[in-house]
Amino acid sequence: MKVVIATSNKGKLKEYKEMLEPLGFECLSLADINYSGEVKEDQDTFLGNSYVKAKAIYDFSHLPTISDDSGLCVDALGGEPGVYSNRYSGENHTDKKNRELLINNLKKLNLTSSKAHFACAITYIDDKRTIQKVGYVYGDVILEERGYNGFGYDPIFYLEDRNKTMAELPDSEKNKISHRHNALELLIEELKWGQSSFLTHTVILKA
Repeated sequence: MKVVIATSNKGKLKEYKEMLEPLGFECLSLADINYSGEVKEDQDTFLGNSYVKAKAIYDFSHLPTISDDSGLCVDALGGEPGVYSNRYSGENHTDKKNRELLINNLKKLNLTSSKAHFACAITYIDDKRTIQKVGYVYGDVILEERGYNGFGYDPIFYLEDRNKTMAELPDSEKNKISHRHNALELLIEELKWGQSSFLTHTVILKA
């Protein structure tokens, strides 16, 4: 069964392939279906953004499609940066600038750390059903960058049970506990056992 993974990120595509291909799925990238457009992800939730992208790619390809949206939510900052994680530092954002802004915002509150979690919302669409699942990984945001692996906020996302940041973990270990992996596991269970047409979450799209 062919399924389009709505991403141009090779690392993300590799992670999907490792989990889905043993189940009989052939994972296609956006390049494989000759899709070169951009989908405006302007919703207020991870679920909303993952849905609009999955729907756009499904309407283009008419093939089963999987899309995800993810980000970091910091307790002390009221859930920021949330859906704005990738562009937190503005128009000329970079991973480094995003981390620096987050650290500075915590320092303004006289904090040295904060509880936080990564969230990943996955949407699957085919001709019969829409499935949505959300995965999480919990930890703390710290002010000191540690590690050189991963990307985004990984160098400042600390996992107490491992005494390491996400950026200090090898890919093989990180991928087993990541928010995307956790969401994808839930989706796989639904795909394996679900028989009827359903929508597992209600998504309210912003006009």
